[in-house]
Amino acid sequence: MSDATFPHGLATAGPAVQVRLSESLAAWLLTAPSIIAFVLMLLIPTLAVVAIAFSDYELGASSLRFVGLANFAELMEDRGFLTSFRNTAFFVAVTTPASVIGGLMLALLIESGTRGRTFFRAVFFLPVVSLMVAMATAFQYMFHPTIGPVNAALRTLGIVGPNWLGSSDSVMWTLAVIGVWEQIGFNMVLFLAGLTAIPRDLYAAAEVDGVRSAWSRFWTVTWPLLGPTSLFVLTITMIRSLRVFDIVATLTQGGPNKASEVLLYTMYTEGFTFFRMGYSAAITVVFLIAVVILMLLQTRVLDRRVHYG
Repeated sequence: MSDATFPHGLATAGPAVQVRLSESLAAWLLTAPSIIAFVLMLLIPTLAVVAIAFSDYELGASSLRFVGLANFAELMEDRGFLTSFRNTAFFVAVTTPASVIGGLMLALLIESGTRGRTFFRAVFFLPVVSLMVAMATAFQYMFHPTIGPVNAALRTLGIVGPNWLGSSDSVMWTLAVIGVWEQIGFNMVLFLAGLTAIPRDLYAAAEVDGVRSAWSRFWTVTWPLLGPTSLFVLTITMIRSLRVFDIVATLTQGGPNKASEVLLYTMYTEGFTFFRMGYSAAITVVFLIAVVILMLLQTRVLDRRVHYG
């Protein structure tokens, strides 16, 4: 039977439909590995953690019992959890602005220089690729109360330095300084990428319009065009600060007297030291909620101010 017996629309629609179906099938085949990895490695474990948070499951137990919101109610009355939550908030509040502003300043200094750009980029990025476990010995020596070079330098000025990592009054400030050292190089690289993307013609046009000082050029051209980069750096830095764990685990183990205990370290000890996986999962859920709230606040409140179009 010839195509002439069919309506013209149906005769010409067949090949187009087949092309769309083949393209759709190819797209699903290409994205299937990523979808499977996302489901198996992220979605299912996250849902499992949420489910365990409402149970009394203990590591190694053969069964569990649904307890509703009992774990979360215990969290609100647990002074140790409240202390770790407060310490985490303090760490985020100190390290985020310091590392973001410091990274921006380093990027501006390197971008404005004419020599040694590659060298200084490598030097300031070195903390990002350094393992904190390996650096723990160096920091313990630097902040040692008697033989450490930090207190030795203070003694030359007539100042008696504290026990930086052994005092409840100074331990979180010391960890925050180490956190800034760890993150500032990463932020610098992100800001350097943002500065490189700014067209040089805009600076020439601003100079023609009378904007001649470096400070004026920064506020007129650089800072407005760094808006999207700044939002990304702020978001990444806050999340990295929220999930602080390694410097606490290697330097203080939450001491002294839980003065440096943070959310992830509390979650770790409850789950793998006391084997209270249900309670540990409840802490994880609180941590995830805090991350989501921060991301929503930043994207909803700040995103409108930094993107143009």
